[in-house]
Amino acid sequence: MQPTTYLQGRNGWARSVCTLAIAGAVAGMAFSAQASNFRWTRSADLSSWDIHAQNVGVNNSVHRAVYEALVEYNSQTQKPEPSLATKWERINPKQLRITLREGVTFSDGSPLTPDDVKFSLERAKAKSSGFVVYTQGIDRIEVVNARTLDIFSDVPNPVLVNQLTELRIMSKPWAVQHQSEVPKDIKAKDENYAHRHALGTGPYVLDSWSQDSRLVLKRNPQWWGKAQYPSNITQAVYTPIKSDATRTAALLSGEVDFIIDPSMNDLQRIKQAPNLQVLESAADRTLFLGMDQYRDELPQSSVKGKNPFKDVRVRQALYQSIDMGTIQRVVMRGLAQPTGTLIAHHVNGWTKQADQRLAFDAEGAKKLLAQAGYPDGFEFEFSCPAGRYPSDEQLCQAISAQWAKVGIKAKLRTYPFATYFPMIQRYEASVYLLGWSVPTFDAYYSLQALLRSPGGSGDGNFNLGRFSDPQQDAMIERVKTETDLKLRNQLIEKVLLNEHKAISHIPLFNLITPWATSKKVSIPTRADNYIDWRLLNVAN
Repeated sequence: MQPTTYLQGRNGWARSVCTLAIAGAVAGMAFSAQASNFRWTRSADLSSWDIHAQNVGVNNSVHRAVYEALVEYNSQTQKPEPSLATKWERINPKQLRITLREGVTFSDGSPLTPDDVKFSLERAKAKSSGFVVYTQGIDRIEVVNARTLDIFSDVPNPVLVNQLTELRIMSKPWAVQHQSEVPKDIKAKDENYAHRHALGTGPYVLDSWSQDSRLVLKRNPQWWGKAQYPSNITQAVYTPIKSDATRTAALLSGEVDFIIDPSMNDLQRIKQAPNLQVLESAADRTLFLGMDQYRDELPQSSVKGKNPFKDVRVRQALYQSIDMGTIQRVVMRGLAQPTGTLIAHHVNGWTKQADQRLAFDAEGAKKLLAQAGYPDGFEFEFSCPAGRYPSDEQLCQAISAQWAKVGIKAKLRTYPFATYFPMIQRYEASVYLLGWSVPTFDAYYSLQALLRSPGGSGDGNFNLGRFSDPQQDAMIERVKTETDLKLRNQLIEKVLLNEHKAISHIPLFNLITPWATSKKVSIPTRADNYIDWRLLNVAN
């Protein structure tokens, strides 16, 4: 088999990089060449600076400013392009050769080596890592020479390059020196040094972090890309602000330049301000409800001796008693695309057939409940994050009110971001709200994490309702290794249709993500809702 090569040179990827740089430079011509500060906010703070501790968007978005991956997504095309790796070639279906960029150093001046990459990829595979899903198929890593290493897969992995975009690289000597060889276990209280400190190769360095209060990043003078990318930011200050009204007031007064999660209620007001703008983009994040289908009895439920969510009729009743049209219009203010599946339309594997949503039918839901033995409904606990997703509390309140109309009594409990995810990952929630993005832009990422039975190597690591179907597991395993794209996508559709029939989750909608920003800010929007720190500019 002839190797397929992707490299940065006079053709191919170099052209993509140069085009981006030129476009950014042209867009930034109206901006002062003088250094600028960037001040931004969102409702939740990071839970850790350990890059492998917890796989959540709040952490990942900021980590990217300090830590880099071998491969990055182009903000315009969302296709992989070189970052710390300038070349990757498929030697055979189970061997990927990586060539590292020359002259890259960590912010302390120490050189990036293949040993750092090997260490980081192996660290991401650790039991306490939240990034095991991205290491799927990585069997071993071997250093070839001072700039080259090989990644060997135990089975053919058609999306390995996409997975590498989320596996950021840490200095091995730094981690060893500070006893941080193993990722922090986000479910435990113990901390390692990497939890509150950072050393990366990226455009910024972590200057200070006071959790839930203030985070300061400063420009990394050692960054390899400073001449290639046009950002003029020397300091970025992040202040988490839980209150929607307070975040909006900070933007209107000029105290901050950018809100990554503005309140739906304030968007029109922001649009009317002459010095502000709202940027909207279709996101790769799908919101859905998960239900405990494992325990024999739900805690804090009116039903004793059995778990009603094990009955598909009950799950369908919950689904069809949700009026998504009203939620889209009233709660989400139009910034939602109702969906019948767990992946957005721009993710590979999506099909129109798999995206057929069950119709809203309150009377039908009542009949299903009666057939299942609950003519008067029942009571259970409903867990929801507060401030993690746009209007998440209002969304959960609206769903609870709609369920109440068919006799389903949901006792709503809301949690701050820092405690919500560890709680649901301990399988403590009976029903929970989750937003799931697809950083690989391939459905396998969702199938493996959400639909497979919980197991090792990332299987079912966010299947928090613990639904299990051996036949579905077998199909997902075939998707994992199938290199025939047509057959692979047929298998993905079959899995999604099977999920549609089983209703192991209740799909809600795909987000349309708004960013609220000063017109002084030049920033490309992305489907993954990440800030592209390489291309960020603020006018003086």
